[in-house]
Amino acid sequence: MAQHPDDPQIVALKHGVWRVKGIIQVSRSLGDAYLKDAKYNTERIKPKFRVSEPFSRPIMSAEPTIVSRSLEPSDCFVIFASDGLWEHLTNQEAVEIVHNNQRAGSAKRLIKAALQEAARKREMRYSDLMRIDKKVRRHFHDDITVIVLFINHELLAKGNAQVPPLSIRSALDH
Repeated sequence: MAQHPDDPQIVALKHGVWRVKGIIQVSRSLGDAYLKDAKYNTERIKPKFRVSEPFSRPIMSAEPTIVSRSLEPSDCFVIFASDGLWEHLTNQEAVEIVHNNQRAGSAKRLIKAALQEAARKREMRYSDLMRIDKKVRRHFHDDITVIVLFINHELLAKGNAQVPPLSIRSALDH
């Protein structure tokens, strides 16, 4: 709203959720070029996503909000997740899942918990949701991406100590 003080409709409540131009929940995005430059806001975009009125400056930005804080000895992990996760889980629920299942597929467990909640909200079983074709499932829940970064305070205390190689796993079945 601060970037668009002349547009009273820059943020609109739609389906009980505040959305930029009534279209998208987030105000920053890596994609969504049609909201960053009017030349991409064409008839090739589905009408429900297209911005109907012309615009001269970006509606959305890829510029992140950065918050810094010092790590505390009690900090064990950081959860990086798309809005699809937070639509179904609270911060506390996500923390409890990771805390109770550290390093044992935490990201996959978070995704499954969010999908279970999405199914519950639609009054269906998780197994029935998972049987729906992925292209159709988009109507039942948003995309969900999760990375859980575990903090090793011992390695941090050593400074430039040799660290083991990074391992990234993906749960492509979700």
